[in-house]
Amino acid sequence: MGVKRIAVIIEEIGQSYQSAILSGIAAGAAEFDLNIAAFVSFSGEMNNPRHEIGELNIFSLTDFTCFDGAILLTNTLSCQKAVNDIIEKIKLAGIPTVSIDKYIPCFYHIGIDNKTAMRSITEHMINTHGYRDFAYISGPPENSESSDRLAAFCSVLGENGLDISEEAIYYGDFRAPSGKAAVEHFIEYLPNMPRAIICANDVMAAAAITALRAHGLRVPDDVAVTGFDNTYNSHNYQVELTSVERPLTMSGRLACKLLNEHFKGIPQQRNVILNMSARFTESCGCCHNVLSDVTTLKELNFRNYSNFESVQSYMAVLNRMSTQLEACNNFNDYIATLKRNAVEIHPDEFYFCLCDNWDSELALDRSTARNGAEPGIPTTYTEEVTVPIAYVNGEFMDCGRIKSKDIFPSAAKTGETGKFYFVTPLHFGERCLGYMAIRSSRIPLQNIMFETFCINICNSLENLRKLMCLEYAVDRLVNLYTKDTFSGIYNRNGFVQATEDIYRECTEKQRDIMLMFIDLDGLKIINDTYGHDIGDRAICNIADVLRDSCTGGEIFCRFGGDEFIVFGADYTEQMAQQLTERIEANIAKINSSGENPFVLSASLGCTIAKPKKGEDIFYFVTEADNVMYAEKRKKKQSRHLKKL
Repeated sequence: MGVKRIAVIIEEIGQSYQSAILSGIAAGAAEFDLNIAAFVSFSGEMNNPRHEIGELNIFSLTDFTCFDGAILLTNTLSCQKAVNDIIEKIKLAGIPTVSIDKYIPCFYHIGIDNKTAMRSITEHMINTHGYRDFAYISGPPENSESSDRLAAFCSVLGENGLDISEEAIYYGDFRAPSGKAAVEHFIEYLPNMPRAIICANDVMAAAAITALRAHGLRVPDDVAVTGFDNTYNSHNYQVELTSVERPLTMSGRLACKLLNEHFKGIPQQRNVILNMSARFTESCGCCHNVLSDVTTLKELNFRNYSNFESVQSYMAVLNRMSTQLEACNNFNDYIATLKRNAVEIHPDEFYFCLCDNWDSELALDRSTARNGAEPGIPTTYTEEVTVPIAYVNGEFMDCGRIKSKDIFPSAAKTGETGKFYFVTPLHFGERCLGYMAIRSSRIPLQNIMFETFCINICNSLENLRKLMCLEYAVDRLVNLYTKDTFSGIYNRNGFVQATEDIYRECTEKQRDIMLMFIDLDGLKIINDTYGHDIGDRAICNIADVLRDSCTGGEIFCRFGGDEFIVFGADYTEQMAQQLTERIEANIAKINSSGENPFVLSASLGCTIAKPKKGEDIFYFVTEADNVMYAEKRKKKQSRHLKKL
């Protein structure tokens, strides 16, 4: 059957809910020999629309036709348009797909009965504890799970003759700040604090308890609080949290099992509803199930300390990486620095993939010069990407370029199964820079450290891009100042800069210099006869002749109009004669090619001398010009045109 590749779509992997499901998927991948690529965005809590566009763009990278199956946690995505696009792409790809918690027609579904679970919590608060005054902290109203839980809560209140005002329902986003904000809302808008607060998940419930304590309110003595999902480790908190225990890890494993059996042709249930149970403990007013065993407390304390120590260690690595990357002045230095730091987080595999136009201003300027394209910010992945870093099982590989739809270079095909990758975007705002893929069996990537790691790299890469673009812009300004934009060789400014040091040295050491003055013959007649476009070609012809002729380190420029000068150090009369012959030969070569309707011709004058202090280089230009002028008077204009 071969190793099957499964795409996972998920947002905000640092949340307890997502982390628990991912742990189950990782276990299922190992058990059923599946390889997982989890496409991850961190777009939900930054409050920056441009950042969210860049994060959500990772889902456009996923070519589902390159995968054998998919697992969706679209209920974690904050953008409905992104959800719709993902579903449409999967349907077109025709691959088996499992949706966890959110029911989507045509896909396998693993879920829970949110309404029954919330009913049990609410009925317990009314019937067991006698609470009659409630407030509710909900998830987003457009989230189906959130809506089901709120509907069940309101239904139980109605059945018991209880009302709840609009001000007593706060719509959050399942994240901790919503719990705190809800408590502040209730304190401001309700005449009295409710006797009980029902929360749509544990994370908001835990934050609400902290906010209540900050206002001097005790839980459960003054206000009882309940959660949902049992993702929050209640033993780590000041009171144990009443919640609904649901098999999140099992959901992840079961999703892998459903796909594996689908691949084997085994008939499947399309809709699997998992059992759950309410866990009533301290925060609702129940005193049983409160942790009191000293041995367990010691184990808990040690685990928390170990986690803290691990976080401290890796945060030190991330901080060091951030400062070192910010100090990089060029791309090669940046890649070398990132390689050193990436190894310190102990990945099993790490791929750093850049879009062809990641250095956009440079790329856009080059493309604009070619085809007149309008500059803009690149917001999509290029068909191919470069892979400057590919780290596989302790070794760096040279992977060159790959198709972006392949996600991983061939180095990733190690023959192993049960591999779990996180694929995250490289971007700055909406600007698409590329993506990263990382696999690690030694550190938990689904936490805040990994998000910090990704953000640090994105920001430092953008800083490098801006630095490169700034240097490129400076180079262009220098070229505009020193180069003749028409012929591409030095202008007078560039000539002065290029000759300044060597001319000074020749003056100090009394070395011979050579100045040659070249004047294009008959430019006015060419312009009058054939037009200025053909006259411009004649000027460029002379510039090309000088490029081909000045092979001994000479410095040359377009002095102005149809005049050119050449400078050489340590020159002899013989060398000057040889240069003259090369110039005349290259002019003859152009004439023999028949590419022009005119005969290209130039008059040359040369002077060789030892410069003295106080003598400007243009003094010798004047001398050479005088010699050239004498040569020019000997010629007749009729030589410059072909017979018409």
